[in-house]
Amino acid sequence: MGPGTSQASYPLSVLYTQAAEAARAGARSLFFATKFFPPELARSAHAVYWYCDYTRSLAREAESAAQGHASLDRWATMVTAGLRGHLARHPVLDVFLDTAERCGIPGEQPLELIEGYRMELTHTRYDSFSQLAGHCRRTGGMVSLMMAHVVGYRDPAPDYMTDLGVAVDLTTNLRDLGQQLSRGYITIPLEEMRAFEYSEADLEGRVRNAAFDNLMRYQAARIHDYYQKAEPGLALLDSRGRFAVRVAFDLYRQTLRRIEASGFDVFHKAAAVPTVSRYWITARSMAGPITRRLWKGRSA
Repeated sequence: MGPGTSQASYPLSVLYTQAAEAARAGARSLFFATKFFPPELARSAHAVYWYCDYTRSLAREAESAAQGHASLDRWATMVTAGLRGHLARHPVLDVFLDTAERCGIPGEQPLELIEGYRMELTHTRYDSFSQLAGHCRRTGGMVSLMMAHVVGYRDPAPDYMTDLGVAVDLTTNLRDLGQQLSRGYITIPLEEMRAFEYSEADLEGRVRNAAFDNLMRYQAARIHDYYQKAEPGLALLDSRGRFAVRVAFDLYRQTLRRIEASGFDVFHKAAAVPTVSRYWITARSMAGPITRRLWKGRSA
């Protein structure tokens, strides 16, 4: 369904159900975490995900860079018009605009996300980490900021949530390294590959040697730093949605740990967190605050 597609208007309840199915199919950790949201927050989170996933698909599923730019141009025009109050008549945009209005999502954030994915059409390589981080702030960072508006927060939560979005983006980039290579896209900074004496030819050949291991360990350590920087921001989120974000935080961080535990076997299999582990992580996430309250009670 392209950005210019129009169709008969469906009830928002139907569109929110479609958004939930999109989240279930495309983002297992996020969808699992939204089970711990109040229903109205879960619906809004699904709508934000659907918007972000659809925007990403316009860039990543385009047959050419020119087609991708044209699709994103049309989409940006539609989104801008919708934010100004014009009727969208597009299922993804209809449900997102309803959520954006209710949750107070600033209009520049969904538009910045479009520009972030436009970068993928012009940057199949990143010379430095600063370039890659700029892309992640415009993609994962915007997703995280929009989700913060869904949940509610107090300042300076957005600063922390941007770091969380970058951490999640970098984690999924590492997890999907082999898949990205298949479409000619490299998200390891070239200057770091040179520093570790690991070439593009090595990467394209899926070579796993000592240089690759050292390079991956360096990437993983930096991602852990981003999770650590982001973690204090969880306490700044509204209590009604904080626990679900904590669950998502722990699930994505566990994905990174599974990548490390696999010896960075990122070319042939995805480091998904099994369902049993998801519930264990949830129980552990829940136990932390309970344990702290009990400790405070005994110390009083």
